[in-house]
Amino acid sequence: MPRSSAVPRSGHRASPPLIPAPRHHLPADPPRHAVAVGAALLLGSLLIGLLVSVGERPVFQGLDDSWAASMDGSRADALTGLATLFDRLGGPLGTVLPLGLVGCLCVYGRWRSGLFALTAGIAANVLLVLPLKHLVDRPRPPHPWVLVNDGSFPSGQVFTAVTLVFVAAVLVFPPRARRWWWLFAALYVVAMMGSRTWLHAQWLSDTVAGALAGAGSCMLLWRAFAPLLRIEAERVAADSLWL
Repeated sequence: MPRSSAVPRSGHRASPPLIPAPRHHLPADPPRHAVAVGAALLLGSLLIGLLVSVGERPVFQGLDDSWAASMDGSRADALTGLATLFDRLGGPLGTVLPLGLVGCLCVYGRWRSGLFALTAGIAANVLLVLPLKHLVDRPRPPHPWVLVNDGSFPSGQVFTAVTLVFVAAVLVFPPRARRWWWLFAALYVVAMMGSRTWLHAQWLSDTVAGALAGAGSCMLLWRAFAPLLRIEAERVAADSLWL
């Protein structure tokens, strides 16, 4: 009776070892239409800035004035204290928190995620928000209740809030927890937008533009960093981050 041979037949090639699928889907893959959605959001923000720049009174200034008039609290209100807390979170801590996240990621060998977080959370603010503030040069609402710099458009604090929660969703949370994080992120961004108008630091349209610019730039960068993040996800699955 012929014996079966363990030697593969001539010309037969052994299948290459399969790369294990990411166990926690971290970092997350961008959606299929990330570029189109990101570009649309960013263009929406730029359109608001263009409307502010081309005329003395943009078409939405009436809405901005009405919204600002409805923010009729006082400096002693509890809401003012909460809004001031958000002002601190979007100000100095708005820089410290992304840098802290970058440091933690790099400590665990996730330097690719750290590079994405640094680019989306810090570099995009410097390269996008600051030039827009200089180009549009929109005056702030009269008599703001907190210390502000020149240039009301777009809201840098809202931009920072959006990029922080967006980067955390992509890099930190697995799919099931990510769904709840998106809900918290939306509430946090809306609260940040409300705090800026409550403190008379920015117009409502400035906060909308900041949110659009933050989400749009993150979507585009997410797509741009997708190859690096996919490599990291495979290394996370294989427990070989340091290789």
